Amino acid sequence: MSFKNSRAVVCILVAMIATSVGVRSSRADSGQYKKVLQSVAWVITSNAENETSTGTGVYVDAEKRLLLTNSHVVGDSRKAVVFFPDSPDGKLAVRRKHYLQNILKLGIQGDVVAVDRKRDLALIELPRVPASVSAIKLADESTAPGTKVDLVGNPGDSEILWVYTSGTVRSVYQKKFKSTHGEHDFMAVETQSPIKPGDSGGPIVDEEGQLVALAQSFSPQSALVSFCVDVSEIRQILASPWKSAPLATRVMLDEVGVTYTRHSSGHYQIDHAIGGGQKQAVFVAQNTEYHGRADVRRIWSTVQTTASTPSEELMMRLMRQNSATKIGSWAIEKNDDGYIVFFVAKLDATASDEAMESTIDYVARLAGAMQKDLNPKPSEASAEATLAAWLDMKN
Repeated sequence: MSFKNSRAVVCILVAMIATSVGVRSSRADSGQYKKVLQSVAWVITSNAENETSTGTGVYVDAEKRLLLTNSHVVGDSRKAVVFFPDSPDGKLAVRRKHYLQNILKLGIQGDVVAVDRKRDLALIELPRVPASVSAIKLADESTAPGTKVDLVGNPGDSEILWVYTSGTVRSVYQKKFKSTHGEHDFMAVETQSPIKPGDSGGPIVDEEGQLVALAQSFSPQSALVSFCVDVSEIRQILASPWKSAPLATRVMLDEVGVTYTRHSSGHYQIDHAIGGGQKQAVFVAQNTEYHGRADVRRIWSTVQTTASTPSEELMMRLMRQNSATKIGSWAIEKNDDGYIVFFVAKLDATASDEAMESTIDYVARLAGAMQKDLNPKPSEASAEATLAAWLDMKN
């Protein structure tokens, strides 16, 4: 055989081998997709303002019937509607419309039983799951850079569900950052793969189909760089005592039974009666604040706004009161309107409605008393002063 013919045969063999490897890889990806799909869900929630959001979840505990997703997917919701993949006539239904039209048959109402905003994780407890659903296997340890990973999610910009994406792990590191959903601090898996809104809460799996991370967000600088919550964080929320999601502020106020209005800032305003026919405006923050696993709700009332710097006498007075108040403290902030003096209390966001009602009353009464002192009504002029003023006006 000539050298020329030998080279041609080698090229053909190389092409055949490459094609064979490509076919096997394609089949492997298809098998991986079907395996992971058995644990993936579409999650729909609604907040106190009746704004609907959607995301993805992954079934992680068959015994307790737990679905894992991001805390920013559930928000302040206590309930979630969950759909698992449906395959009528043996063919996977991928259009959202199919599930929404068959909600009575396919939809499952779950309870949000735990949230961890720092890790951006949440657990949804389900009353039942379809027989075709199985809990995903968690990886024993963190993944490593260079590992090939896959994601199945439900991007919000598409009418199609159960979308497959592949990528590669870029790095694994502790990440502390702020997002539109709050402050986060967790072991992050950074991947070279696109994650879109709606994919949040989707499983990131390795080549064995084991859960190595949960899709969380994407880089604003690069659409192909994504951030995911490492499996070590997932194991911790599953093992730690569960903390329920705080009720939305609007729901709490409705349970308390107070009359409120929505301020232009988005916060809730209550004109609380403090006696003597007087009312004091009290505000309750729209969103809860948190540090680690501690959730708090801000309740405050403004007593004075001045263009000039508060006097040293007032500052000392507020400091003395701060040492004596039962809850909350006085504060002074400066904005475009000037210096604002207000009293603020931070209530455990999971406290009872009675505790919120008592805190609103406490803030209103304390602020009302201070406002009366700082902004006294002009006293009526004496008869002599009035006579003098009138005589002066006539001259």
